[in-house]
Amino acid sequence: MDATDKKILALLQGDSEMAVQEIAEQVGLTTTPCWRRIQRLQQQGPISRKVALLDAEALGLKLTVFVQVKAARHDDQWLNEFARHCSAFEEVVEFYRMSGEYDYMLKVMVADMQSFDHFYKRLIKNMPMGDVTSSFAMEQIKYTTALPLSGI
Repeated sequence: MDATDKKILALLQGDSEMAVQEIAEQVGLTTTPCWRRIQRLQQQGPISRKVALLDAEALGLKLTVFVQVKAARHDDQWLNEFARHCSAFEEVVEFYRMSGEYDYMLKVMVADMQSFDHFYKRLIKNMPMGDVTSSFAMEQIKYTTALPLSGI
């Protein structure tokens, strides 16, 4: 990946619907070589997909909650079942296995506290967990889907 590829990726992270001609002009290429680079970046994996980013607040999703979970057991069966269980929830927008005191962290987006309570009751139903704690985001200071490209 060279500097031109990084410029193309930066532009596409900002606006995936930008015309190839406009991208080409901004990175100093003609349209066809720029299009070929974009195709290669899609085939090789740096561009995994193109999506529309939705405004959570405009959709009424005003509460972001970080849920931390300690595993009930540390065996493959429980871990796989827990991963399937949590991944099935639409409200879970990010899901990580962690190091440290808690084993898992879920980022959950819901409309309000009542919606979170409903989610929480479904989360813990029929799924043994060691300990669950939730932290409520009071203010979003930074949000981006753009990945850092300067260090690659």
